[in-house]
Amino acid sequence: MSLEKVSDILKMADRAKTSAIAFNCSDYNNIYAAITVAEELRKPVIIMLYPEHAQKNNWCNPKSFAETVKSIARNVKVPVGLHLDHCTDPAYILEAIRDGFSSVMYDGSMLPVEENIVRTRAMADQAHQMGAEVEAELGRVGFAATVTDQSDADMYTKPEVAAAFCEQSHCDSVAVAIGSAHGFYKETPKLDLQRLREINAATDVPLVLHGGSGIPDDQLAIAFREGINKFNVGTEYFWLYGQTLKKYYADPEPDFFRTPEAVQAALIDYLRRKMTLCTMTV
Repeated sequence: MSLEKVSDILKMADRAKTSAIAFNCSDYNNIYAAITVAEELRKPVIIMLYPEHAQKNNWCNPKSFAETVKSIARNVKVPVGLHLDHCTDPAYILEAIRDGFSSVMYDGSMLPVEENIVRTRAMADQAHQMGAEVEAELGRVGFAATVTDQSDADMYTKPEVAAAFCEQSHCDSVAVAIGSAHGFYKETPKLDLQRLREINAATDVPLVLHGGSGIPDDQLAIAFREGINKFNVGTEYFWLYGQTLKKYYADPEPDFFRTPEAVQAALIDYLRRKMTLCTMTV
């Protein structure tokens, strides 16, 4: 199957009252593992590139990343989406769209709401003309290393602002701040699920939850039923990848040519557990 629109995957998830799982990836190994497990479990999957990772990795540029995902997706039957994660640079986003990304995130969450609306709308209008979709962010999903980021309600998405934001910004989905944060948590997060219900009632676009490494499964099950249709995972997936490589190359004589086999086994085991959070099959 060729790549599917992320919006179509999110609509499927919404109908099933669940969330598609989106994984940040950086190379063939973690892209291949994620798509392979999605096919095995008959789950849709979204593969994401974080621009900062591309800037640190010469091969991992948007064009080569997109071509890698496309080539693997052609060999499976489940829906595979391709998405550019957090980006504030319109020029980079437009180039990624030209390179094959049909879904992108413009992150204006650090801006005042009115400016976020204006800039997101400009980005969305351009992207739509090119056949791509735009995820926005309203409120601010901070960093787990700063404990107050996940508990500061002033940073959370305000339900009374969400409806106007989604309508005026022309976004196709919106990441909401309800108590999650990026990175490893120092304290167990407690999602504001009542706020999520209110945001979902006020909006008519799919909702996205960032900071997925460490949120308790019972909270996620409720969040998915209450409107989260895209769930982002990155930190723990990259950590596992790094630890697996470290362990493999600690061997005095590692077989370089068996590296994919060694690391993918660990990644696949993790992915089998993580993807069951998505309750639909396709």
